[in-house]
Amino acid sequence: MLQLSNYPRMRTLASRSNSYELCRQVTAKYAKTFYLGTLLMPEAKRRAIWAIYAWCRRTDELVDGPQSSTTTNETLDGWEKQLECLFAGDPLDDIDVALVDTLQQFPMDIEPFRDMIAGQRMDLYRSRYETFEELNLYCYRVAGTVGLMSTAILGVDTSNHTAPWNRDKDVLIPTEEAIALGIANQLTNILRDVGEDARRGRIYIPLEELALFNYTEDDLFKGVVDERWRELMRFQIQRARKFFTLAEKGIRRLCADSRWPVWTALMLYQQILDAIERNQYDVFRQRAFVSGPRKLLCLPIAGLRSKVL
Repeated sequence: MLQLSNYPRMRTLASRSNSYELCRQVTAKYAKTFYLGTLLMPEAKRRAIWAIYAWCRRTDELVDGPQSSTTTNETLDGWEKQLECLFAGDPLDDIDVALVDTLQQFPMDIEPFRDMIAGQRMDLYRSRYETFEELNLYCYRVAGTVGLMSTAILGVDTSNHTAPWNRDKDVLIPTEEAIALGIANQLTNILRDVGEDARRGRIYIPLEELALFNYTEDDLFKGVVDERWRELMRFQIQRARKFFTLAEKGIRRLCADSRWPVWTALMLYQQILDAIERNQYDVFRQRAFVSGPRKLLCLPIAGLRSKVL
């Protein structure tokens, strides 16, 4: 279980190298597909992404981890205060050390971090979403924000935009595409984890879309896989793929050394949707995953795309 720090700090904290190693271990353990993509990055960017992921994972565990039963709004208030300390350059525990160093190397806005905490607050009091518009806000907060955090590390290539009539570099930042990738990943997680979430009493597929396909909450909790469910899942997968397609358009605007790992991570996540289809949309009894050989096959294709697209 990932531990939160206690106030005040009473001991010597980990070195930067040891802190980054802790973040690497967290990423490798909890995000195997994502971790593979990070290994293709230059060392500084790779370590910074691990630091971001470790913070996001710890934030998520406040409402989804073993300690979630004791998490309250006050708990999240405390976590937000700890976040403010990090942006002020004051790490409070061993894992914090890496994120403070990352923020110094790759300056970024605190707002995406605050928004992610706001997403966890939604999980405190919501276990259903009536419409996709409601779900989309949740997906932005818990995952689209990761795209914004990551873009600050991945960097944007401005080498082809130096003409005097194109001096506004802000328009070159693929913000919409970065958010789209985070949302696409979250929608994929939701579809993969339908059964797991149902066992916790949660439904993330919009209720009005369940009704559209004449599929009930009771059907979902019973794990009914029939043509209604398959049609509903096809609809959900199609939406997720649209977000992936939007995200792809922004990769060419990233720094050259970031394109291959981002293409790899995107394609591997897309393949989770393929796995759901191969399993005949039974996400209740079979966990969709990407096999080792499929992951390896993805690498050269992603490398090619990073050069020609």
